[in-house]
Amino acid sequence: MSGSKLDVTDLVWAIGRPTIGGFTRLVAPLRVYGAERVPRSGGVVLALNHFSWLDPPAFGFACPRTIYYMAKVEAHRVPGLGQLIRSFGTFSVRRGQSDRDAVRMMRRIVAEGKALGLFVEGTRQRSGVPGEVKPGAAMVALQEDVPVVPAAIYGTQLWHLGNFHPAFVAWGEPVRFEGLSRNAKGYREASSEIGRRIRSLFDFLAEIHALGRPAVAVPPR
Repeated sequence: MSGSKLDVTDLVWAIGRPTIGGFTRLVAPLRVYGAERVPRSGGVVLALNHFSWLDPPAFGFACPRTIYYMAKVEAHRVPGLGQLIRSFGTFSVRRGQSDRDAVRMMRRIVAEGKALGLFVEGTRQRSGVPGEVKPGAAMVALQEDVPVVPAAIYGTQLWHLGNFHPAFVAWGEPVRFEGLSRNAKGYREASSEIGRRIRSLFDFLAEIHALGRPAVAVPPR
């Protein structure tokens, strides 16, 4: 990942954020809480929950930094979509099997001081609530000694054509896992804490929705 590639990706995001973000806000009116918690520089893992195809552009619009997403290899093979998401810096992963290239890319992104965006449940959740957090985010954070910023989205699980349900994004405080071991046990413990924080943010957003979508509110840590 060369410096020129990073510069091009930042440029694509600079153009695409207002364009795609504007479309996303049009079809799913968006409120964002706690964006100031995202570190403005340095490697970071953004741990995100996932319900809908709307989530990547919504989080991208809600984040003050360029996000390097990981997406299933099948999405990269879709004509048009694959080229589009790659232009935004998205890289592929083979789900359900060990993918060392994807792991190396995840670590490289944060080692280069960039923001890695991971949908930590591994797939979209059909239950309408956040699911179990897989160990990838914790592994990268522990191996590269970078913080994790948990974030939750609410509303896209209720969205469908004809029902342009509003969406909400809440960012948590950065968290480090310095006291945990860099092994499977440490990854499980960190993943459990990440999941707890995402669920707390999700519940906060459910309350925000019930309160009528106030413009200002402070998410839990």
